[in-house]
Amino acid sequence: MSDVPGIVVTGASGRMGQMVIKTVLASEKCKLVGALERSGHDWVGEDVGEMMGGQPNGVIVSDDVLETFAKAQAVIDFTAPAATVAFAEVAAQANCVHVIGTTGMTEEDIAALEPASRHATIVRAGNMSLGVNILVKATKMIAQALDEDYDIEIVEAHHNRKVDAPSGTALMLGEAAAEGRGVSLAEKRDSGRDGITGARKKGDIGFAVIRGGDIVGEHDVMFISGEDQITLRHVARDRSLFAKGALKAALWGQGQKPGQYDMFDVLGL
Repeated sequence: MSDVPGIVVTGASGRMGQMVIKTVLASEKCKLVGALERSGHDWVGEDVGEMMGGQPNGVIVSDDVLETFAKAQAVIDFTAPAATVAFAEVAAQANCVHVIGTTGMTEEDIAALEPASRHATIVRAGNMSLGVNILVKATKMIAQALDEDYDIEIVEAHHNRKVDAPSGTALMLGEAAAEGRGVSLAEKRDSGRDGITGARKKGDIGFAVIRGGDIVGEHDVMFISGEDQITLRHVARDRSLFAKGALKAALWGQGQKPGQYDMFDVLGL
């Protein structure tokens, strides 16, 4: 295992953090060399294996970002926008591939990654799964083929603890639909329906959000005309789907030139 890339996982105690750690530990293509949590967190200073309810594995959870990143060849990051932007700068200093699965990032957050991407490889995606990225490609293709007689509606559902809406994946799908139509999503997005809104504007791309229980992730893209309806659907049944995609991105990023990439690059789509 000494010649395989070392991986650091940020937000180690979180649902995705723990899933990524399990995925890294189960892989023969990499090794876990660090786990990060914020200062003052109960896990800091403890063995991450024990804190996850298993056997100790010798990786101690740290709150020292630079020291932890210096051990690694890649960082897998499913945290929060502000933390991700800060991590990008340190990952660039440490010459680590930075895989970003963080959602809820604004255009300003994404722009703030640019300085780091001049020196390091960044792979960022609203969704790391193969199936979703194929769905994004199909959405763009169908939107390109159908005119504005087909209304586009995107419906997404997630668990009741998700803090951002619409989901990063739903926005990826919206961007794909807008690109297919040759329009700007910012100008055509409709995600604030409540009360007397008036008739639907032709050409808008609508979003609807469901939050409940422990839904991992469900996304529907509907193309609706007066005569028929085409629905594309993806259902995620287990979070390991995203962790496996993130690990694939971390391994793909080894040896890539500095810059910003996405899962289309990783998957060769």
